[in-house]
Amino acid sequence: MDRIGVGATAPDFTKTTQNGDTITLSQFRGDKTVVLYFYPKDETTGCTLEACTFRDHYEDFVDAGAVVIGVSQDSDRSHKRFAEHHRLPFLLVSDRDKALQNAYGVQKTMGLLPGRVTYVIDREGTIRHVFNSLINAKKHVREALNVVNRLAAT
Repeated sequence: MDRIGVGATAPDFTKTTQNGDTITLSQFRGDKTVVLYFYPKDETTGCTLEACTFRDHYEDFVDAGAVVIGVSQDSDRSHKRFAEHHRLPFLLVSDRDKALQNAYGVQKTMGLLPGRVTYVIDREGTIRHVFNSLINAKKHVREALNVVNRLAAT
């Protein structure tokens, strides 16, 4: 499994959101910057901190022309509960089969935990930033917002 890096074309996908809607990455092409963040598990401490930080800065992302999509191996039902519990305004998609994780090359941390990796994908579908850190959940949001704002200014 090769990691996808900056400058690569982001692999397209079709997934179902926590609300039962079907989305594809390509539907945002030409219109929105996409922040695609992979996280290990709903309702765990680090993942909740990361999700709530994305929630708290959600309007900043929207104002800069971005959509935020969280991805984990949890079920759609788990995502729905997680989103409702923490009032998450962004999309969550289930990757039970790990197809999306594999397509992006998101590797397990210490061989055990699903990775925590954030990708910023520009309007043309090119990956412009990758941040990988299991323990620094809040930095994922700061890094992504900085890149999204930089892209919005160009």
